[in-house]
Amino acid sequence: MNSDMTNIDRAIGDPAFYADLDRYYPLFRHLRQNDPVRWTEPSGFRAFWLVSRHADIMEVERAPLRFLNAPRAILTRAAVEQQMAQSRENGEGNLIRSMNNMDGDAHRQNRAITSKEFLLPSVNRMTEQVDEVAAEFIDRLVARAPECDFASEIASWYPLRVVMTLLGVPKEDEAKLLHLTMQIFDDSPAEGAESKSKMETAQEFFDYFRPIVEDRRANPQEDIASKVANATINGKPLDDFETYSYFLTLATAGHDTTSSSISGGLLALLEYPDEMRKLRENPSLLDTLPDEMIRWTAPVKHFFRTASEDCELAGKAISKGDSIMLAFPSGCRDEAAFDQPDAFRIDRQNNRHLALGAGPHACLGQHLARLELRLFFKHLLERIDDIELAGPVRRSESLFISGLTSLPIRFKVRQ
Repeated sequence: MNSDMTNIDRAIGDPAFYADLDRYYPLFRHLRQNDPVRWTEPSGFRAFWLVSRHADIMEVERAPLRFLNAPRAILTRAAVEQQMAQSRENGEGNLIRSMNNMDGDAHRQNRAITSKEFLLPSVNRMTEQVDEVAAEFIDRLVARAPECDFASEIASWYPLRVVMTLLGVPKEDEAKLLHLTMQIFDDSPAEGAESKSKMETAQEFFDYFRPIVEDRRANPQEDIASKVANATINGKPLDDFETYSYFLTLATAGHDTTSSSISGGLLALLEYPDEMRKLRENPSLLDTLPDEMIRWTAPVKHFFRTASEDCELAGKAISKGDSIMLAFPSGCRDEAAFDQPDAFRIDRQNNRHLALGAGPHACLGQHLARLELRLFFKHLLERIDDIELAGPVRRSESLFISGLTSLPIRFKVRQ
């Protein structure tokens, strides 16, 4: 038994563990089989129940009154939670005030601000616009032939362009927003000088979006940015903290998870050449490809819930107030929920993965993410041939959202 199995608590609190899939998935396979709802006490963090099976995660997701989003959203060091709680007027230990840490009417009302724009019919109307962006970034890939770092030069930028267009961000500011997003999610130890705190990074986001909000309030348009900037709940406008938090949530979650699925999805096609061959021979599989790539990469490593009452989960007694960590990638590889869960299969049917959440808190932008993946790989198949790895891959070290930071490839442009 390796060291991770004997010291699970240490692994769960180590950002490097989430970047090492040869450690991550075996540990969670062990947990699913031996201790699927485990009391976990990582050093420096408040203790919680770690939930690793698909069925148990679904049970929690489908009971939003029993298992609340608030007050704890993600795995954050106790000292940092305390620091944030002391700096917030409401005393919450969260970086921002968003749908991810709301429940009941507050969650429904905040989600409703933009939910119509992200429903499937609305997203389908974005097809032409997103297709143009996908084609542009395949042009960018072609211009770098025969080699490039696909993760850092292409995949990180394409979904960023899509979401920034929706938020009214000019192209010339995309590098700044990408840099801030990487700082928000990076939990790796700082090299040299102490890294900037996440609170300072969030404030930089707020400062950036402030003039956009002011402009949309003075000159509202028919766009998502205007809807958020001018949103009201029960006749009252959102306060500035909630408004900027909403922009930050859309800006970061709206592109980082999709870019991770694109780069990780391409790596999977290279590691499973029969699947790449199958896709080239049958482009209709572009319809099932996105969900398998999202399941396979599962960029969001967890969200927390808090028990609102004493209850039982998988035979464990959960006390009111206990924190519960939902390990989504583990649920996406659960043998009880998927046939051959550790195989990448682009024609997988009834793909009930949990990488986008489930229940009332399912990912708001899931239809847009699927559209972006489908259109990007459609253009890639049409223009790029003979893709192969050209060097070692690297992954981000993050407790919350992580994926590839480097994917060197060598390829040929179709003539």
